[in-house]
Amino acid sequence: MVGSHLTEKLLELGANVFVLDVVVLPKSYFETQKLAEKAKVLLVDLRDFAKVKQAIEENKIDYIFHLGAQVLVTAAYDDPLETLNANIMGTAHVLEAARQLGTVTGILVASSDKAYGKDCVDVKETQLLNGDHPYDVSKTCTDLIATSYFKTYGLPVAVARFGNIFGPGDLYFSRIVPGTMQALINNSELEIRSNGKFRRDYLYVKDVAEGYVKMAENIANIRGEAFNFSTNWNFSVIGLVEKIGNILNQKVNYKIVDSQKNEIPEQSLNWDKAKKVLGWEPHYTLEASIGQTHNWYKNYFHG
Repeated sequence: MVGSHLTEKLLELGANVFVLDVVVLPKSYFETQKLAEKAKVLLVDLRDFAKVKQAIEENKIDYIFHLGAQVLVTAAYDDPLETLNANIMGTAHVLEAARQLGTVTGILVASSDKAYGKDCVDVKETQLLNGDHPYDVSKTCTDLIATSYFKTYGLPVAVARFGNIFGPGDLYFSRIVPGTMQALINNSELEIRSNGKFRRDYLYVKDVAEGYVKMAENIANIRGEAFNFSTNWNFSVIGLVEKIGNILNQKVNYKIVDSQKNEIPEQSLNWDKAKKVLGWEPHYTLEASIGQTHNWYKNYFHG
């Protein structure tokens, strides 16, 4: 999802975009926006170092936005080795390829609020990174490896840490916003995996894409640094579901399953640094974000 919206934004700015992925999903945002007609798709697995390096070298890549990862907390719990291999070694391969080639102007690496671990309330970038379960640890390692390549080799790297991202194109329906949209549009029951009380920051994907662009534009001045990106939209799971229902003037039918393991009770990010240094702040209202997201999913299910 994020990569598709970032690709769209970069194309609007006139960039020549190359997309590395293992598969392009049918009916994804990348497909519905016909981005493959404007960007070049390279089917490369980040775990294959030789092919990653070849892709960067042959296509003369100037800026790398490293977003590739196994992104589901539940999948990481069930198959930790796959997640650790993809997220940690995938990151190392991208950075090492760039180091060996020495031709890349900027590398923007996607970390997460999960990198902070369970101590994550109004957290600033100086907070200790302390993930303690497979997915969280994979993001902590991604973050630390990225900054180590700047500190050790001077690689032009900067790290982005986001809250929970939502928007058109998220096809992981176990997540709360896609799951809620599916329940509303198909008149089905939403299963909430947790107890519904855990609180998170939520952030619209188009504001995320803008954040990455801001980082790339400022890379000469922010090398080796990390930035939080978030909003003041901090909700419990049940609170967000009910808020979505109120915005769309529909009732969401849900039940609490409470089967989720290793949930972080409360997370919120302080994003003063991004505002001060990058001049970034979210532009979309929650109402507009939910409305645009709902419209996309209506077309996805019934278009």
